[in-house]
Amino acid sequence: MTATHLGPSGDMAPWAIYLAVGLALVGFIMLMVEMRQRTRGGAAIGVTGLLATAGLLGAVLRPARVTARESVVGARVVVLADISRSMALKQGAGARWEVRDRALEALSQSAKGARLTVLSFGQGLPQPMLLGNRTSEGLTTAAGHSDLGAAVRGLAASAEERPSALIVVSDGRLDDPPDSASNAALMSLGGALRVPIDTVATTRDAPADASIRRVSAAGAAVAHVPLPLSVEVGCAGGLSCDDVTVVARELRDDGPPTLLASGIAHVKDGKATLDLTVTLERAGARIVEVALASPPGDTIPENDRRLVTFHVARERVRVLHVAGRPTDDVRALRQWLKSDASVDVVAFFILRTPTDDAHASQNELSLIPFPVDELFTEHLPSFDAIVLQDFDAQPYGLEKYLTNIARYVRGGGGLVMVGGQNSFVAGGYAGTPLASVLPVELDGSPGATSADTSPFVPEWTAEGRVAPLLAPLRDIVGDELPEMPGANVLGAVRPGGVVLWSHPTRNTPAGAPMPVLAVSEQGDGRTVALGVDGAWRLEFSRIGSRTAGRGHGALWDGLLGWLMRDPRFEPAHVEIPGGCTAGLPWKLLARLPPASRGGGASHVSLDVTRIDRSEAPTHLEQPLPSDASTLEIAAPALPAGGYTARLRVADGEATRYDFACEAGGDEWADSRPNPSLLQRLAAATGGEFVDAGNVARLVLPKPTVVSAERRVTPVAPPWIWTLAATALLGIHWIARRRSGLS
Repeated sequence: MTATHLGPSGDMAPWAIYLAVGLALVGFIMLMVEMRQRTRGGAAIGVTGLLATAGLLGAVLRPARVTARESVVGARVVVLADISRSMALKQGAGARWEVRDRALEALSQSAKGARLTVLSFGQGLPQPMLLGNRTSEGLTTAAGHSDLGAAVRGLAASAEERPSALIVVSDGRLDDPPDSASNAALMSLGGALRVPIDTVATTRDAPADASIRRVSAAGAAVAHVPLPLSVEVGCAGGLSCDDVTVVARELRDDGPPTLLASGIAHVKDGKATLDLTVTLERAGARIVEVALASPPGDTIPENDRRLVTFHVARERVRVLHVAGRPTDDVRALRQWLKSDASVDVVAFFILRTPTDDAHASQNELSLIPFPVDELFTEHLPSFDAIVLQDFDAQPYGLEKYLTNIARYVRGGGGLVMVGGQNSFVAGGYAGTPLASVLPVELDGSPGATSADTSPFVPEWTAEGRVAPLLAPLRDIVGDELPEMPGANVLGAVRPGGVVLWSHPTRNTPAGAPMPVLAVSEQGDGRTVALGVDGAWRLEFSRIGSRTAGRGHGALWDGLLGWLMRDPRFEPAHVEIPGGCTAGLPWKLLARLPPASRGGGASHVSLDVTRIDRSEAPTHLEQPLPSDASTLEIAAPALPAGGYTARLRVADGEATRYDFACEAGGDEWADSRPNPSLLQRLAAATGGEFVDAGNVARLVLPKPTVVSAERRVTPVAPPWIWTLAATALLGIHWIARRRSGLS
């Protein structure tokens, strides 16, 4: 665009121009004051004085005609649009994200002269958000947090052009800055970009909603130890809720949720805090549901419950060790359990059956009856693992409690059955409820062989060579194992089980090598079948001598650690970055230790099952690169609830990861919008605050005019301006003399 205008001579500094104009104004004002002394000719003096002043100013400024080719560059305006989960909340007939998008469209129409950049903010750095391409709620309301501070600081640190204006479109339910932020903190946020922050509120009205706003625990969760919980209940939007019932339940995949605690929250001024005490009996990841009874008129029932994952630790691993007789293998295991300070062992062996004739009075007996009733009813849940070693169930009356032990395993307990002449089939376990949770099948049919007394050396399976739970043992003994004095006859491994050692010559009925050491997951628990009673030879043998007997402890450290889900012995370390939000796709990140990456594994599988109700599992598979140390698996959306993910590398043992999927999580816990925070932010940074329907009222920076080519042509030569000024001054002097002024 070509434009022409008049201007002063190009060789004058701006300060000289201002000085000349100022002096001319001062001179004309003095003339007006002086005219009070005249006797006549006032009009002539005023006109000639004005002309003389203008002529003198023209002689100084020497006006020129300026012709320029100019272009207009709009100011860069950045719009930060909130994409946190709170924007998915319904508001009247629509949702907050729909109000937000209409405000963005209105901004694009009213900011025609500006360079508008629309970015989304939620977690981390802001991301581009294309106008007119937001038809899916899930794409623009997926963030689990609304971190405006990180977005603004990201813009400030960017190498791109600094914006001339910043506009924030949100419901005001921000994580950073929080509602408690001081004015100084809000001012510093605007100071990061050195521009005012204009804010646009999508809504001012709170929906009618009762919710669990926050669940916090006092300290870490420890198995069998009471854990105090503080539950904050909120009631907003004119909803009537005075006394609200709150319950805490543990979600379990072996049955209905277990009630942990309940109470009444007395709501006052829209808020109440309730203290509950829960006790979690099992270590590991445990999902607790804290829910309230929805009052009538509650428009957002999804936030009436929160799913909280507690990683329950152990003070010590509590193990029940039951042995039928004092063999070398029993002595070696009991000594190792007693020597480990992290293990609290309750051991029973050299037991007296009800039919034993002790030939002594009751007060002279050194052997006590086996307290089977107390152990396997009242005290069973207090143990983290049970070791049944060379133990015959029938003589001690354990048969009627095998259902309890199977239920204990599926509920999260650990079980190890160690071989011997009174174990597995020989111990009468075939066909019992306990057999159903072992990793291997037991053939109890008439004529079936229960033991093979031929000495043998167990063979490592492909899965056993890469299993992290046997990695400590392999580090000590390598591929060498000691000769075992026979084995219990075990059947085929059950679905989901993994064979780590196998028999070199004996096969199962299906033709596969007979398992000697096998592991499996059963419900929420884990089981181990060790079909030999010669593990002590890892300590006392030629191999034991060469390795200083460390192999026996390494074997049991791995087996017991795997039962307790010790991360050292898991095939993978699993997490869900950003958590799981109901209705949205999510990703599982697995870090594979070197042992799990060996053995030529070609694929991984992921099975996701619902904990709190019976639903078809989700099964996913994908290739595993041979050198992969980190693996990311994209998973489809899930409904709200508690889930268990089992990740399996090839045919190895599974890594279990329990997690919760909430409809809105923290973003929906408090559904009230917070326009006052947006208003404070705008006031602290010098910006404007408007509602979404009034975004056109925002005053945006004016475009910048840029000249590409400029030509200056004097209106007249300098001598003409000087001559004209001299003539006008002379005429003014004559008029002054005629009016009586000197």
